[in-house]
Amino acid sequence: MARPETGALVATVLVMAFFGLASQAFFSVAGAGVWLESASTYGIMAVAVALLMIGGEFDLSAGVMTGFTALIVGVLTTHFGVDIWLAVVISLVMALGVGAINGFLVIRTGLPSFIVTLATFFILQGVDLAVTKLILGQVTIQGMSKVPHYDSVQPIFGSQLQLGQGHFYVSVLWWGLWTLGGVWLLNHTRSGNWVYAVGGAPAAARQVGVPVRATKVALFMTTALSGWLVGMISLFRTSTVQATTGVGQEFIYIICAVVGGCLLTGGFGSVVGASLGALIYGMTFQGITFAQWDTNWLMAFLGVMLLGAVFVNHWIRLRVAQP
Repeated sequence: MARPETGALVATVLVMAFFGLASQAFFSVAGAGVWLESASTYGIMAVAVALLMIGGEFDLSAGVMTGFTALIVGVLTTHFGVDIWLAVVISLVMALGVGAINGFLVIRTGLPSFIVTLATFFILQGVDLAVTKLILGQVTIQGMSKVPHYDSVQPIFGSQLQLGQGHFYVSVLWWGLWTLGGVWLLNHTRSGNWVYAVGGAPAAARQVGVPVRATKVALFMTTALSGWLVGMISLFRTSTVQATTGVGQEFIYIICAVVGGCLLTGGFGSVVGASLGALIYGMTFQGITFAQWDTNWLMAFLGVMLLGAVFVNHWIRLRVAQP
């Protein structure tokens, strides 16, 4: 019970069993491919958001970052003729730059990261809409598959493997690698100890020599890096991107992390739990469709899931703290 991902693991089993009974297609190869693909991009972001929350901060620009990075690649290649590989690298550099600016502003000003990244969210959303329309005359980029060298980049981010009637995207592999990387970072490196320290007791951590500022800036950059990766996955899986891509999904990432055992106060959480939270969301999102229910119930389920996860995690911590 002391493990932060315990509640998420139990919930995963229950949700999987529930939708498996509600629809026979849920456990089919084709069905598994659908809900794994749905959960994968949320899982990638949930890992980074969990790390940041353990470090005591939030990033509300995580969702819009996915569309921002994909639009950079789309505009540079389709309008300015930039080589697609160079465009991908430029997009990565700009994402890391935004993440570094977020971290720097939070550290230097002392403002809550909620406020700073909310401002970044609106700035990026405005840039996505206004700049894209100013350059292209529209807010949607289509036909990326016609860009030179598209086929050399697409397999890295958007390829798929067919097993029977199921299609399994490479995003699931990226999700697994991201989760393993997060587990290794938190549990087997000095930097992982720093993440827990700056989230749980930043003043004490600073006094014993932990680089609090550098650690927090690095965490914001990790979130931006994950946003870039999800943006590339979305772009090269569909060869299309819209200026509204990713908007509103930042709260789903936070929900996944909280369901996975991350405390809103920082200093406690689990990357594995956050990934399980994303899996729960992916199974629920597609399970409702498989069961042929009204999809509008999804948001209500998310609210109940968030509230239930907070209560369960609080109860577990109280039980564990008892002598």
